Amino acid sequence: MGKYFGTDGFRGRAGVTLTSARAFKVGEALGWYFGARLGGKCRAVIGKDARLSSYTLEYALAAGLTSAGADAYILHVTPTASVSYIARCDGFDCGVMISASHNDYRDNGIKIFNAQGEKTEDAVINFVEDCLDGKFTVPCASDDRMGRTVDYVSGRNRYIGHLISLSTCSYKGMRIGLDGANGSAFSIARNVFDALGAKTYCIGCEPDGLNENYGVGSTHPEALKNLVIGNGLDMGFAFDGDADRCIAVDGNGRIITGDEILYIAANHLKARGELNKNKVVCTVLSNGGLIKSLEGIGVKCEVCDVGDRNVCAAMAETGARLGGERSGHVVFSKYESTGDGLVTAIMLMEAAVDGKKSLSQLLKGYCSLPQHTINIPADGERKRIAAKFDTREICRRYGVRMIVRPSGTERVVRIMAESEDIENCKKACAEVAEFFDMHT
Repeated sequence: MGKYFGTDGFRGRAGVTLTSARAFKVGEALGWYFGARLGGKCRAVIGKDARLSSYTLEYALAAGLTSAGADAYILHVTPTASVSYIARCDGFDCGVMISASHNDYRDNGIKIFNAQGEKTEDAVINFVEDCLDGKFTVPCASDDRMGRTVDYVSGRNRYIGHLISLSTCSYKGMRIGLDGANGSAFSIARNVFDALGAKTYCIGCEPDGLNENYGVGSTHPEALKNLVIGNGLDMGFAFDGDADRCIAVDGNGRIITGDEILYIAANHLKARGELNKNKVVCTVLSNGGLIKSLEGIGVKCEVCDVGDRNVCAAMAETGARLGGERSGHVVFSKYESTGDGLVTAIMLMEAAVDGKKSLSQLLKGYCSLPQHTINIPADGERKRIAAKFDTREICRRYGVRMIVRPSGTERVVRIMAESEDIENCKKACAEVAEFFDMHT
């Protein structure tokens, strides 16, 4: 991780850490890097979520791009994956998404994609950080070299068409719950599933700029669970603020995390002969039961570090076409080059309709291990300690597998323990938390 950019872009408190001045500099840096530096004109596409601060940051970013001679194409409120998709399919030099994903409305972030729709390379991030620190000053464009902004809502509509085209069957007769987290998916999710024939019931689809992820969305799946049970729905899908995550709920109210989604998707793709090399990528935070359950159906699981960028890199290295995280980031590389919660929901629907089974039936053969996770507030010192924390002694004493790591997206340290005994998991996590309280 760099000084400003973490595992999922530049994220921080809007107006404090992530200011309009810094967004302007990010735009300047990208406009020059992909334009004047290469002797041409940069074309960048910009999307945002529904946070109040996203509007300020959008205009600041566009101003920076155009001042450096780039043309900025504006998608408005749209999922992160749509920026990736449009950057890749419409020949843009880069794509930028303004969102803090699952964080509350006070935070915001900037994610950068390359021309292939992938999280951008370290060289670009390093240059942007140098510009933010004043190590390089971008010259302003003048005369006919100045850039312009373009309303590009047609790109968002093309993304919606792409999602609809992924379905191989009608969802007529299916009753589906959708939780838009009061964010990017608030209108698109319903449009897609209505077009595919489902009867939709929605919550978290009334953004006011201050309620993104507030009591709804993938980090609060209980709201969707209540919707599904209360209305007797077949299943439901909860997205996060920028809709790159999806957590599902089956008809019985069982919450289905990214691990269970990977199991269902792997089984489905394998049956269709589309699971290349019978491999799946997961992260160190995935439940150990996922690996054992996949082995039970003849699928090997490659484990990588946390972050969808690491998942995508491991997929490219191993040839896997499916990968993801327990948080609900799932990547289907046949369709997208980044995590897409809406694609994930469609793929789960495909598995259910094709197999004529409920989500709970599709989970037959899956068995998870007890796992306990806590988050503790963290400043820079706590994060530095967490990055070097040695868990071996605690793991030996309690008989657990343990991960202690600073979050790359929030101001917390994540502590996770896993074993056959949930009480030992809780004790191990509590001991680590107590260590941080005593030593920081």
